[in-house]
Amino acid sequence: MASSKNKLAEVIAKHEQQIATGWLERQASSMRRLSGAEQQEVTRQSREFLKAVKTAAQGDGTGDVSSPTWNPVREFLVDFSAARAKGGYSSSETASFIFSMKQPVFEALRAEIGSDSETLANETWRATELLDSLGLLTTEAFQKTREDVISRQQHELLELSTPVVQLWDGILALPLIGTLDSARTQVVMQNLLDAIVKTRSDFAIIDITGVPVVDTLVAQHLLKTVAAARLMGAECMISGIRPQIAQTIIHLGVDLSDVITKATLADAFALTLRRAGFKMVREQKDQRAAEN
Repeated sequence: MASSKNKLAEVIAKHEQQIATGWLERQASSMRRLSGAEQQEVTRQSREFLKAVKTAAQGDGTGDVSSPTWNPVREFLVDFSAARAKGGYSSSETASFIFSMKQPVFEALRAEIGSDSETLANETWRATELLDSLGLLTTEAFQKTREDVISRQQHELLELSTPVVQLWDGILALPLIGTLDSARTQVVMQNLLDAIVKTRSDFAIIDITGVPVVDTLVAQHLLKTVAAARLMGAECMISGIRPQIAQTIIHLGVDLSDVITKATLADAFALTLRRAGFKMVREQKDQRAAEN
């Protein structure tokens, strides 16, 4: 009988087709319905992984997946889990790739070892520990990729939710919608300062009509953004001050005395145009008719 160090590799080599078939059947039963292309990809990945495990087990059958011998297996699982996370698979579907391999491996061990119950128990336990370690590695890699994807999406949403609009030559507007927290304030400030530099604008309007609640923290964030815009040489005002927001700001004792505020974006834009030296003149109807 082969030593326990190489037993798993021997069993995989001898019963590879049987293990692969049983493994693919169990994967199919634990996953959503796959297209033909997806099924072909799962089959390819399963056979590739099975060969990688066999090679690693031949070089080091101790089951220590952190050893250099198992590097190809770990790299395969990290890439596999990342692809599953980006492909919309669930964590259970991803983990089942490893855990559904247990039963076919146990059956192959039983067929190989036969009635030697002690050896069978020992080899089954070693295989269990190995597959559990690989399953945990798969789950951790999946979770890390999912967290990275969520973090990137959150950052992209922050970018999209804080657009800087050029209303006029030298006049910018930053309409805010939703809650303003520390992370979003940083994005707001950076986007506004970048736009001021890019357009060389002298005026900026921060419109908070879409901000549902203004508390002390939100007011502080707004003041920081106004101060940063001023340091860049732009005069900054806040519009969208509704009656309830005005009452809240007074109740909180927030000092906005050195900040120009307006009830609507239209009022702030009109004031900004005057400060910029523009004069708005309403065209007479008879003059328009004559021109037409």
